[in-house]
Amino acid sequence: MTSSETKVAEQPRVGLFATCLVDLFRPSVGFASVKLLQDAGCEVHVPAAQTCCGQPAYNTGDRADTREIAEQVIEAFEGFDFIVAPSGSCASMLKKHYPGLFAGDAAWEARATAFSAKCHELISFLTDVMMVRDTGAALDATITYHDSCSGLRELAIKDQPRKLLGNVSGVEVREMTDSDVCCGFGGTFCVKYSDISNAIVTKKVGNIDASGADMLLAGDLGCLMNMAGKLKRQGSDVEVRHVAEVLAGMTSQPPIAGSGK
Repeated sequence: MTSSETKVAEQPRVGLFATCLVDLFRPSVGFASVKLLQDAGCEVHVPAAQTCCGQPAYNTGDRADTREIAEQVIEAFEGFDFIVAPSGSCASMLKKHYPGLFAGDAAWEARATAFSAKCHELISFLTDVMMVRDTGAALDATITYHDSCSGLRELAIKDQPRKLLGNVSGVEVREMTDSDVCCGFGGTFCVKYSDISNAIVTKKVGNIDASGADMLLAGDLGCLMNMAGKLKRQGSDVEVRHVAEVLAGMTSQPPIAGSGK
């Protein structure tokens, strides 16, 4: 059964997986996510017991600690109808990689599989499950959109944010060249291979500036912080925001990294 075919309760109970970066660096994305989900008809809960999704440990090969983290997450969220994250990266970890962590484990495999089937990235959940077409937002801005690697390649998120942005009054979308190419963040990749990461993000921000847009949006805060930092260091006037903030009409907070006009 595809996400669009999932039977949705009249008011589904949604557990918001806030993500580490949103919690620590950009809480406004979490508030915007809650608003979008509530406006879509969801009953939203933010479990206090939630932790990291475990992706940093997973990507460095530490399966034991990843499993321990995953068990905590599953126990905190498995009672909800859906688990939604404002991040393609974290959502893909929950949805695509949790089942494999417990393969062959009689006590956990079925629980992990059932949990992962209910996990979604925020924007695709709104469009594909809750059938949202217009969030009622308005903003006078020219925007360009970066397709984050995990959301695009693991969760097939590309058209969904553009469809919703296309119905935001006052917004003009200008596609950058290579919008689907990595920004160079990659979690610990940008630390271990900083020279390569810098070369990638340098090319990315060149494409952002060349688009002529005055605002950059994406659905992953790690990518956004990486690009915002580079844009700021290069003296660019481009504002950087999470797509949820624009769709929720919550753009009063300063842009990421304080970049922009």
